[in-house]
Amino acid sequence: MIILIPAYEPDQQLPALIRSIRDAEPWATVVVVDDGSGPEYKDVFDGVKALGCHVIGYSRNRGKGFALKTGFGFIADHLPDRNVVCADSDGQHTIVDILRVAAAVQPGSPAMVLGTRNFTGNVPARSKFGNSATRLLFTLATGERISDTQTGLRGYPAAMLPWLRSVRGERYEYELNLLLEAKQAGYAITTVDIATVYVDHNSGSHFRPVADSVRIYAPLLKFLASSFTAFLVDTVVFLLLTLVTDSLLLAVVGSRAVSSAVNFLVNRRVVFQHGRDRPAAAAGLRYFSLVLVLLPANYGLIYALDALSVAALPAKILAEIALLTVSYVVQQRFLFSRRTARSAARESQDQALDLSRGHHPGPLRR
Repeated sequence: MIILIPAYEPDQQLPALIRSIRDAEPWATVVVVDDGSGPEYKDVFDGVKALGCHVIGYSRNRGKGFALKTGFGFIADHLPDRNVVCADSDGQHTIVDILRVAAAVQPGSPAMVLGTRNFTGNVPARSKFGNSATRLLFTLATGERISDTQTGLRGYPAAMLPWLRSVRGERYEYELNLLLEAKQAGYAITTVDIATVYVDHNSGSHFRPVADSVRIYAPLLKFLASSFTAFLVDTVVFLLLTLVTDSLLLAVVGSRAVSSAVNFLVNRRVVFQHGRDRPAAAAGLRYFSLVLVLLPANYGLIYALDALSVAALPAKILAEIALLTVSYVVQQRFLFSRRTARSAARESQDQALDLSRGHHPGPLRR
């Protein structure tokens, strides 16, 4: 087992965590990544190194996602074929829970393990709200329920490291992207209940409520904005064709033809930007195949609501909302999915170039 800890401007909670690890598992291998904390934190990292940890880092702050991928790269290069447990540096994760998550990681298993909190007791309001919002959006996007999407205590089998290094994101959005892309990449997600711990109301956290929330929610919010734009186009054309043709079928088909073309262009260029790796013709064929599949469902829902004497506009809105989640999940996982071949090599090279001259791996501990 390897314990990977990203740290940015850490306080004494980091050495305390390392000492608790050493007390429980004296020979555990611990890798600490200094995420550009600066020279004023050199004493903290020197103390951690003196406790037998590998300490690596780089000169400027790059974000938690970049720090984790730097750690994964170091482990793959210097400590291969070892399962990895990631923990935060601010005292939120107890050694008991870290070891429980580590024990749940099965070598060779295609599953990551999340240490999930239940958010009971004295939990800071921003933390409770943030997790609730992310959990809701994650469920809308994937149809799956995870009680704690923002946990930093996670376990990964060794075989998963190349994929972990390939997933996009450099800051807090990276960990959500892992969850969003796991099933598509063939990985399962399992959970282990852990304690909910906040030291001094989470004052040691470097999470920026506005900037980092925008990064985390960006893929989902952009899709909702794109869908809303397409919905407006679709609704306007639908109402116009309803007045001109007096045919529900022609109105549904015509409006969907116009709005789907708009939606495809926006999603390919703005929402699922990594989908631009796919040829436009192949992506377009997949997208309009989805449109053809959803069209009968859309028509059927509107027809059924019309039979119940629901007016055209409310019926249209209800039908679109019902099919929104299906559309996102299919597009995110299949239509505009990342090419797994474009993986760790390029990103690990970039990370290696950023390794700081002042940080060198500590002694190897097995």
